[in-house]
Amino acid sequence: MKHLLLILAFFAGVTTAPGANIVIMVVEDPNNYEAPRTMRDFAEKQLKPLGHQVSIIEGDKPQPHHFAGLVEALKDADLLVLFSRRRFPPKDQMAAIRAHLDAGKPLLGIRTANHAFIPKPNEVVDPSLVPWPEFTVEVLGAPNTGYETKGLPYSVSVAPGAENCPLLTGVNPANILGSQSLYKVLPLAADATPLLIGTAKTDTSPPMPVAWIRSYGAKKARIFYTSLGAPEDMEITDVRTLLLNGVAWTLTK
Repeated sequence: MKHLLLILAFFAGVTTAPGANIVIMVVEDPNNYEAPRTMRDFAEKQLKPLGHQVSIIEGDKPQPHHFAGLVEALKDADLLVLFSRRRFPPKDQMAAIRAHLDAGKPLLGIRTANHAFIPKPNEVVDPSLVPWPEFTVEVLGAPNTGYETKGLPYSVSVAPGAENCPLLTGVNPANILGSQSLYKVLPLAADATPLLIGTAKTDTSPPMPVAWIRSYGAKKARIFYTSLGAPEDMEITDVRTLLLNGVAWTLTK
């Protein structure tokens, strides 16, 4: 953790060059927190004004689990943003996602990305489609072990050791109240650096990381993940600032 925070401090003064090519994978789903709407709004109001080019690839088009245009979009992508749940792209599309990561290119995961490619228990997946249930642990660095709803809204605080982390510049955790479920994600990978902690208003559920960073693969692709991202979260300026900081960090060479 200390090593990664020192790296972050080193890059604190580095500004990301405008014009990055950002691909956002979303899906319209009653349980996917209005991701297409909120990501379009985030792209228009926060990303494009900085000069970034944004392609929003919406799943289930033309058929379930298909992300039309993804393979072509990822060829030139500098960053992949993932906000999709329980979808299993066909082989060429999943191969493109893996190739992006294996090339050392970054990924920013939002909320349901922690079960992006995991089938439901006993779900039968068409053999032409490709689940990746290990993605959650292998790439994001945390398990998907359910969620806590009885202690809502949960409060957010800075993780120990992350007080001076530049990824939290302009983010006041006291302004963030999580009004949707608090994801259970412990234990984090040993090389993950937690940034924010969510604490449910109940004594029965331990505090959970709600934002962290790590790297993935031989080429050290930068990974930023946050379980924030519900529509109510996206109305909070500090959450949008956190996401912008995450974009800048992942794009820093």
